Amino acid sequence: MAERFEQMDAYSDICNIMRNRAYKLTPQRQTILKIFFKHADQHLSAEDVYQLVKPLYPDIGMATVYRTLDIFAELGVLQKNDFGDGRSRYEFSRQDEHHHHHHLICLHCGSVSEFDDDLLESLETMITKRNKFKVVDHVLKFYGYCEKCQAEMI
Repeated sequence: MAERFEQMDAYSDICNIMRNRAYKLTPQRQTILKIFFKHADQHLSAEDVYQLVKPLYPDIGMATVYRTLDIFAELGVLQKNDFGDGRSRYEFSRQDEHHHHHHLICLHCGSVSEFDDDLLESLETMITKRNKFKVVDHVLKFYGYCEKCQAEMI
Protein backbone atom coordinates (compact mmCIF):
# COMPACT_ATOMS: atom_id res chain seq x y z
CA MET A 1 0.00 0.00 0.00
CA ALA A 2 2.86 2.40 0.82
CA GLU A 3 4.32 1.81 -2.66
CA ARG A 4 1.00 2.86 -4.19
CA PHE A 5 1.08 6.16 -2.24
CA GLU A 6 4.68 6.74 -3.32
CA GLN A 7 3.64 6.23 -6.94
CA MET A 8 0.73 8.63 -6.53
CA ASP A 9 3.10 11.25 -5.08
CA ALA A 10 5.62 10.70 -7.90
CA TYR A 11 2.84 10.87 -10.49
CA SER A 12 1.59 14.17 -9.03
CA ASP A 13 5.13 15.55 -8.93
CA ILE A 14 5.69 14.71 -12.59
CA CYS A 15 2.36 16.25 -13.56
CA ASN A 16 3.34 19.42 -11.69
CA ILE A 17 6.71 19.51 -13.45
CA MET A 18 4.96 19.30 -16.80
CA ARG A 19 2.50 22.05 -15.94
CA ASN A 20 5.29 24.29 -14.62
CA ARG A 21 7.19 23.83 -17.87
CA ALA A 22 4.04 24.69 -19.88
CA TYR A 23 3.49 21.19 -21.29
CA LYS A 24 -0.07 20.02 -21.74
CA LEU A 25 -0.96 16.97 -19.72
CA THR A 26 -3.02 15.20 -22.36
CA PRO A 27 -4.82 11.94 -21.60
CA GLN A 28 -2.33 10.13 -23.87
CA ARG A 29 0.65 11.55 -21.95
CA GLN A 30 -0.98 10.62 -18.66
CA THR A 31 -1.53 7.08 -19.93
CA ILE A 32 2.08 6.76 -21.12
CA LEU A 33 3.28 7.93 -17.71
CA LYS A 34 1.00 5.42 -15.97
CA ILE A 35 2.40 2.67 -18.20
CA PHE A 36 5.88 3.42 -16.89
CA PHE A 37 4.63 3.16 -13.32
CA LYS A 38 2.94 -0.14 -14.12
CA HIS A 39 6.07 -1.47 -15.86
CA ALA A 40 8.67 0.24 -13.67
CA ASP A 41 10.86 -2.87 -13.61
CA GLN A 42 11.16 -2.94 -17.42
CA HIS A 43 13.11 -0.97 -20.01
CA LEU A 44 10.42 -0.08 -22.53
CA SER A 45 11.03 0.94 -26.13
CA ALA A 46 8.77 3.37 -27.96
CA GLU A 47 7.31 0.37 -29.76
CA ASP A 48 6.57 -1.36 -26.44
CA VAL A 49 4.84 1.77 -25.15
CA TYR A 50 2.86 2.09 -28.37
CA GLN A 51 1.60 -1.49 -28.08
CA LEU A 52 0.50 -0.86 -24.49
CA VAL A 53 -1.23 2.47 -25.27
CA LYS A 54 -2.89 1.48 -28.56
CA PRO A 55 -5.74 -0.56 -27.00
CA LEU A 56 -6.66 2.43 -24.83
CA TYR A 57 -6.22 5.07 -27.56
CA PRO A 58 -6.67 3.40 -30.96
CA ASP A 59 -6.03 6.68 -32.80
CA ILE A 60 -2.66 7.35 -31.15
CA GLY A 61 0.30 7.46 -33.51
CA MET A 62 3.92 6.49 -33.03
CA ALA A 63 4.90 10.15 -33.44
CA THR A 64 2.88 11.03 -30.32
CA VAL A 65 4.60 8.27 -28.36
CA TYR A 66 8.05 9.42 -29.52
CA ARG A 67 7.28 13.07 -28.72
CA THR A 68 6.00 12.16 -25.26
CA LEU A 69 9.05 10.02 -24.49
CA ASP A 70 11.32 12.84 -25.66
CA ILE A 71 9.50 15.31 -23.40
CA PHE A 72 9.76 13.00 -20.38
CA ALA A 73 13.47 12.47 -21.09
CA GLU A 74 14.03 16.22 -21.51
CA LEU A 75 12.31 16.86 -18.17
CA GLY A 76 14.49 14.22 -16.51
CA VAL A 77 11.53 11.97 -15.74
CA LEU A 78 12.78 9.17 -17.99
CA GLN A 79 16.28 8.10 -18.85
CA LYS A 80 16.91 7.12 -22.46
CA ASN A 81 19.20 4.09 -22.91
CA ASP A 82 20.89 2.53 -25.91
CA PHE A 83 21.51 -1.18 -25.42
CA GLY A 84 22.79 -1.79 -28.93
CA ASP A 85 19.64 -3.43 -30.25
CA GLY A 86 18.72 -0.63 -32.65
CA ARG A 87 16.07 1.01 -30.49
CA SER A 88 16.12 3.30 -27.50
CA ARG A 89 14.70 2.03 -24.25
CA TYR A 90 13.38 4.12 -21.41
CA GLU A 91 13.22 3.80 -17.66
CA PHE A 92 12.46 6.15 -14.80
CA SER A 93 15.38 8.39 -13.92
CA ARG A 94 16.80 7.70 -10.49
CA GLN A 95 17.85 11.17 -9.45
CA ASP A 96 17.77 10.36 -5.74
CA GLU A 97 20.37 7.60 -6.00
CA HIS A 98 23.86 8.12 -4.67
CA HIS A 99 25.28 5.42 -6.88
CA HIS A 100 24.61 4.21 -10.36
CA HIS A 101 22.81 1.13 -11.48
CA HIS A 102 24.10 -0.90 -14.36
CA HIS A 103 22.62 -3.19 -16.97
CA LEU A 104 22.99 -6.80 -18.04
CA ILE A 105 21.88 -7.30 -21.65
CA CYS A 106 21.21 -10.75 -23.05
CA LEU A 107 22.50 -11.12 -26.60
CA HIS A 108 20.05 -13.94 -27.33
CA CYS A 109 16.63 -12.81 -26.06
CA GLY A 110 17.36 -9.10 -25.58
CA SER A 111 16.28 -9.04 -21.94
CA VAL A 112 17.69 -6.23 -19.84
CA SER A 113 18.15 -6.51 -16.10
CA GLU A 114 19.76 -4.19 -13.60
CA PHE A 115 22.30 -4.59 -10.87
CA ASP A 116 23.09 -1.96 -8.29
CA ASP A 117 26.59 -2.90 -7.19
CA ASP A 118 28.71 0.15 -7.90
CA LEU A 119 32.13 -1.31 -8.32
CA LEU A 120 33.51 1.74 -10.08
CA GLU A 121 33.69 4.19 -7.18
CA SER A 122 37.37 3.43 -6.49
CA LEU A 123 38.15 3.67 -10.21
CA GLU A 124 36.42 7.06 -10.41
CA THR A 125 38.46 8.27 -7.42
CA MET A 126 41.68 7.07 -9.05
CA ILE A 127 40.80 8.75 -12.37
CA THR A 128 40.05 11.99 -10.56
CA LYS A 129 43.36 11.95 -8.69
CA ARG A 130 45.61 10.80 -11.54
CA ASN A 131 44.07 12.85 -14.33
CA LYS A 132 42.60 15.79 -12.42
CA PHE A 133 39.34 14.91 -14.15
CA LYS A 134 36.09 15.11 -12.20
CA VAL A 135 33.85 12.20 -13.16
CA VAL A 136 30.18 13.15 -12.90
CA ASP A 137 28.58 10.10 -14.49
CA HIS A 138 29.31 6.74 -16.03
CA VAL A 139 27.45 3.98 -17.83
CA LEU A 140 28.27 0.31 -17.53
CA LYS A 141 26.67 -2.39 -19.65
CA PHE A 142 27.52 -6.07 -19.68
CA TYR A 143 26.55 -8.12 -22.72
CA GLY A 144 26.16 -11.86 -22.43
CA TYR A 145 23.53 -14.54 -21.98
CA CYS A 146 20.85 -14.69 -19.31
CA GLU A 147 20.30 -17.84 -17.27
CA LYS A 148 17.30 -18.92 -19.35
CA CYS A 149 19.12 -18.54 -22.66
CA GLN A 150 22.19 -20.34 -21.31
CA ALA A 151 19.99 -23.31 -20.41
CA GLU A 152 18.46 -23.32 -23.92
CA MET A 153 21.93 -23.36 -25.52
CA ILE A 154 23.02 -26.53 -23.74
